[in-house]
Amino acid sequence: MAASVATRRFQLVLIKPSHYDDDGYVIQWLRSSIPANSLACVHALAADAAERQVLGPDVAFDITAIDETNSRIKVDALVARMRRHGGLGMVGLVGVQSNQFPRAMDIARPLRAAGVPVMIGGFHVSGQLAMLPARPADLQEALELGISLFAGEAEGRIDRVLADAAAGRLAPIYDYMHDLPGLENAPVPFLPRETVGRVFDHHASFDAGRGCPFQCSFCTIINVQGRKSRRRTPDDVEALIRRHWAHGIKRFFITDDNFARNKDWEAIFDRIIKIREEERIDIRLIIQVDTLCHRIPGFVEKARRAGVTRVFIGLENINPANLMAANKRQNKITEYRTMLLAWKTAGVLTYAGYILGFPGDTPDSIRADIEIIKRELPLDILEFFFLTPLPGSEDHKTLWLKGVAMDPDMNKYDLEHAVTAHPTMSKAEWEAIYREAWETYYTPAHALTIFRRAAATGMGLSRLLAVLFIFSAALRIEKVHPLQVGGFRLKSRRDRRPGLPIEPVWSFYPKVLFEVVAKHVLMAKHWIDLDLLRRKARREQARRPYTDVALTPVTDEETETLDIFTHSEDARRSVAHVRKVDALIHPSGEPSPPHPRIVAAE
Repeated sequence: MAASVATRRFQLVLIKPSHYDDDGYVIQWLRSSIPANSLACVHALAADAAERQVLGPDVAFDITAIDETNSRIKVDALVARMRRHGGLGMVGLVGVQSNQFPRAMDIARPLRAAGVPVMIGGFHVSGQLAMLPARPADLQEALELGISLFAGEAEGRIDRVLADAAAGRLAPIYDYMHDLPGLENAPVPFLPRETVGRVFDHHASFDAGRGCPFQCSFCTIINVQGRKSRRRTPDDVEALIRRHWAHGIKRFFITDDNFARNKDWEAIFDRIIKIREEERIDIRLIIQVDTLCHRIPGFVEKARRAGVTRVFIGLENINPANLMAANKRQNKITEYRTMLLAWKTAGVLTYAGYILGFPGDTPDSIRADIEIIKRELPLDILEFFFLTPLPGSEDHKTLWLKGVAMDPDMNKYDLEHAVTAHPTMSKAEWEAIYREAWETYYTPAHALTIFRRAAATGMGLSRLLAVLFIFSAALRIEKVHPLQVGGFRLKSRRDRRPGLPIEPVWSFYPKVLFEVVAKHVLMAKHWIDLDLLRRKARREQARRPYTDVALTPVTDEETETLDIFTHSEDARRSVAHVRKVDALIHPSGEPSPPHPRIVAAE
């Protein structure tokens, strides 16, 4: 019998939206810096459904994946495409975070006005439906426009969505928040090379697992992905890496919020080590971990062998009272130096997130804390964030239930804006110290120190130069957080937030040209300045090895001398508590051995 021939084509357009800058223009680049893992996950699930012919043998799929941070969305073209195929298809806005929700709605409105089926999913929808007792106004507006909402994860559920879209009967809400799927043997994240090619260094991404055991009150992960670890198998991860390698892709961002808590971390690392060391396939990884990962035997060493070149660490603060206020009990300031030195010894570049705006913060305390970090912690990159009540977090729920005022503009919930009041700082003071924090950490003198420490520990200085350039220049030159920056900013005159005027041609393009020239002059000068510091550090290291307080080995006595342990009563109390616990566990006075598996917060 002859095989059936598809007579209809289902148009599936998957979009990861960007968001607006302070002038109302979409933040977009010729090359973006961070791959969109939600887009890769949903694209893989859709491709699997197409291969299984879930809509029948007479329906083929045309699947398009668009990351708006590096590709312009042309709504008119999407509408025309849907009409050419008789309306058979849908547009899915995937992985939508709170700061991206307004932009997602602005993309969806003209599509819905033209009769195109639209669905929005991601952390903003999932987090609010999971945490709030009543439906918030922005989700209600979406429903009134006929936009379908998807809460939860799409593994095992995408067949139903596609069938409903093909039948013209998408449900208003698909809520799977109380039924999180397993990941074993599920289709693994994958995007076409042409999509990955618009990301710096052709970085792809995948989540080896989801869920986090900790209870940080500012975090949305635990309320959207749950606290139970759900994992892909080592076989799946190996297959994923080999598939990407076949397409020339060898750099990956493992998006697990905390890869050290993935119970299969060792088996996954062992697979990748085997590929790297026996087959000479040069895989490079970026991972995210917590501040206790170094206590897991073999973790840092195997990370290095598996090709980890960069690690993001949730340092968050050096004030124990602030950490307790955020329910981040797993962070112990007594572990910070040991942890960072372990990564430094392994030659891995360290990034640390640092939150400004805890209840006890003041401009003076923030300035003092940054100076302590610069002097005593062997950290490479420090990135600052506002303490933000993100929808889906416990912090947001608490303020929402108390009726505390929060900025209604979700576009500002990007961790770069103050969206609620601080107990001691005015909004102007909070925003001023945020900007000052970047300038305080990334001074020329400290940039030289970072290069000197890297040279002393054998880290590649050219690699460090590129990263240091981005993090020290992004806010000052591009006016956005380094995690949002890319290569060569693009602005479309008509892609401006509704309600703001469309600038006339005669003023818009000359202004953009001037901005491009001025920014690149500043960038060139900044690059040259940093490169001169890099060369100086290299020359100095050749003459005399560098060391400083941050690079000195950890000793018991340092808790009495270093400022990080003595700068406040809370810090001193935290050190005393650690000593008391250690004495109870090890009365003989022997040091605490590394815990074989630190699975939950103390």
